[in-house]
Amino acid sequence: MASTTPTLAELSGRSPAMQAVRAFVRRAAEVDASVLLTGETGTGKSLAARLIHQSGERSSGPYVVVNCAGVPESLFESELFGHERGAFTGATAARTGLVEAASGGTLFLDEVGDLPVAQQSKLLTVLEERTVRPIGSVKSRPVELRLVSGTGADLEAALEAGSFRRDLFHRLAVLRCWIPPLRERPEDALHLARRFLRRLGRRYGLDEVRLSPDGASLVESYAWPGNVRELAHALEAAVILGRSRVVTADTLREAAKLR
Repeated sequence: MASTTPTLAELSGRSPAMQAVRAFVRRAAEVDASVLLTGETGTGKSLAARLIHQSGERSSGPYVVVNCAGVPESLFESELFGHERGAFTGATAARTGLVEAASGGTLFLDEVGDLPVAQQSKLLTVLEERTVRPIGSVKSRPVELRLVSGTGADLEAALEAGSFRRDLFHRLAVLRCWIPPLRERPEDALHLARRFLRRLGRRYGLDEVRLSPDGASLVESYAWPGNVRELAHALEAAVILGRSRVVTADTLREAAKLR
C-alpha cells in the first residue's frame, strides 16, 4: 500500500509564490518558533502545518488538530484543557485535553481567528505558562509543544476592531506565511490539475486521464473560489461522472456545477 504521508511536493506549484511557500515550510520546520499560516479556505494551510510538523524534530510526537471554529464556547475548556471525573454534570470519567495530548509534538490551531475573545484569553494563559489545569483539578500539568495556527480571517483587521487579542496574535505569529489563492497563480492551477488527474486515474483504474484543450483553458481561467480543494473535487467529479479519459470543459462545468 502506498504511503499517505504528505511530502513537500504536495504543496505543488511552479509560481514564485508557491516556491516561496515551500521555502518557508522548509525553514520553519528547522526551528521551534510558533507559526501562523494565513490564506483563503482551500489554499493548503492544513497541509503546510502538517508538513512543518513531520519535517521537524517533533515528527515522532503527536500531531493534534483543533478546529477552533467548531469548539462550542461551553465546551472550550474541557475540550482543550481536559477535566477530572465529577468536575461537572456528565463528567463520568477524567479526560485529557487536546493541548496536553499534543505535548511532545505539534498543536495545530485551525481557524484560530474564529475564537471569541474570552476563549482567546484562556488559550493565551496556557501558551504563556506552558501548563494546563484540567477542570476540577487543583494541579497544573506542564505541556511542551510546537504551536502552528491557521486562519482565513483578516487578523490585522480583527486587531484593529478589538475582536482579536494583540498579545495572543504576537504569541502565535512569530513566523508568518500567507498562502495565495489559486486565482492569483493560474499557472499553478493547470499544473495541479494534471497532478490530480494522474492520481485520479490510478484511483479509478483509468490510464492517462487528461484535460482536453478547452478543459485546460477552463482550469486556467476559472477563479476557483474554493481554491485547491475545489479544483481537486471538481476534477474527481468530472472523472467519475464523465466516464472518460478526457476531461472536457463541458464535463467539468456540468459535473462540478461550476458557475
